[in-house]
Amino acid sequence: MNEFLSSLTTLLGDGGVLVGRDIDGYLLDQRRRWQGAALAVARPRTTGDVAAAVRLCAEHGVSIVPQGGNTSLCGAATPDTTGRQLVISFERMNHIVEVDAANDTVTVEAGATIAEVQAAARAANRLFPAEWAASASARVGGALGTNAGGVNVLHYGNMRELTLGLEVVLADGSVWNGLRGLRKDNTGYDLKHLFIGAEGTLGLITRAVLRLYPVLSARATALVTVTDPAASVALLRGLQAAIGDRVTSFELISRRCWELLAEHCPELPHPHAQPPQWCVLVEVSDAGDSDALLERLAEALMALDFDDALVAQSEQDAQAFWALRESIPEAQRRRGVSIKHDVAVPISAIPAFLTEAEAALKAEFPTADIVAFGHVGDGNLHYNVFLDDKTNAVYADEPAINHVIYRLVASLHGTLSAEHGIGVLKRDELAHYRDPLELTLMHAVKRALDPRNLMNPGKVIQAED
Repeated sequence: MNEFLSSLTTLLGDGGVLVGRDIDGYLLDQRRRWQGAALAVARPRTTGDVAAAVRLCAEHGVSIVPQGGNTSLCGAATPDTTGRQLVISFERMNHIVEVDAANDTVTVEAGATIAEVQAAARAANRLFPAEWAASASARVGGALGTNAGGVNVLHYGNMRELTLGLEVVLADGSVWNGLRGLRKDNTGYDLKHLFIGAEGTLGLITRAVLRLYPVLSARATALVTVTDPAASVALLRGLQAAIGDRVTSFELISRRCWELLAEHCPELPHPHAQPPQWCVLVEVSDAGDSDALLERLAEALMALDFDDALVAQSEQDAQAFWALRESIPEAQRRRGVSIKHDVAVPISAIPAFLTEAEAALKAEFPTADIVAFGHVGDGNLHYNVFLDDKTNAVYADEPAINHVIYRLVASLHGTLSAEHGIGVLKRDELAHYRDPLELTLMHAVKRALDPRNLMNPGKVIQAED
């Protein structure tokens, strides 16, 4: 491969190609579960660089693994162990190309972080609403590749709903320019949706046109104690009836989450003397006056008989509530290795899922430590299972645990991946839980756009023989 690397270095110039020990940080995933090897890491600066690198890979038969912030939770951005794949990192393609405030759009390169896009929007007095714990490190390309969600999906939708146009380098190095900032465009197939959620298996997203929104100057935030998950669904519907679509976030948090936070994140102030069995972090947003909105939220909670609530009296209080919610993954990391699930079921089925999943797991794994939380406003739960062993040895029980969870999810007409993607972690499970015709169509799309299987092979779906 010396000829390939020499040509690639010539194409990308100084600092454009990394080899040897310089690539170690690109080969291990965020969860430290998948360790790969790679021929090299390419660091293009422009779409032209990406296209040229892909053409060279096609010429030499080198497969490609795209990587943004390397925050994948399913192994989607990690190369395999052969040492023959090229990682293409988008870290140097991180520019905000244009903010069109009048059109409520921002055009960005794939390597820009979500936080950088948010900052560019704020500078133009606009809002980019995508938000999750890794916003400072997750990059736009990866967020699009997994169709990421976060805490504001209830009101604004996930990355698919926040995207108007894309630019994509295809497997032969050709460039599809679909960078259109249009809300209406009825000219045939909407091709961007093929690449959003495809995890780089169909093409490499290089730029995107994303939706912006007006800044909502008022917000009210509360931690509301509920008796059980069914009460949380009732609260959601009651608040939406009383306040409408101003309900922007609605997060369910179990008692076990609070216990983990107290044990493993003692630096954070905790709001409850005794943690409730269940509670909801709810946020409502609007234009106008925060005090008036706060009063309206408090009145709605009282009218709905949810009077056991801690209502944030200041922006500092609200940030403290959100810091606790966003620290749950860190508390879990400090607790040890867990079997993680990113599932979604119809909102009405959330109570049944939580009740039945715990009973089924405890029957087979009596000491299972279940940590459940998530975006109940859109049906997406993070359902994580700890066993007695805190090391990677727990993965030996992962197939049995997954069988319990995914079988129940399927019976409730849900999905095994709501926002984290498939990667390698759920690839084989996907084959069991998607309709055979759907899988046939997915393979047909893959063959049409990547007939040589050079684009992130082994992720999402296994190549056909």
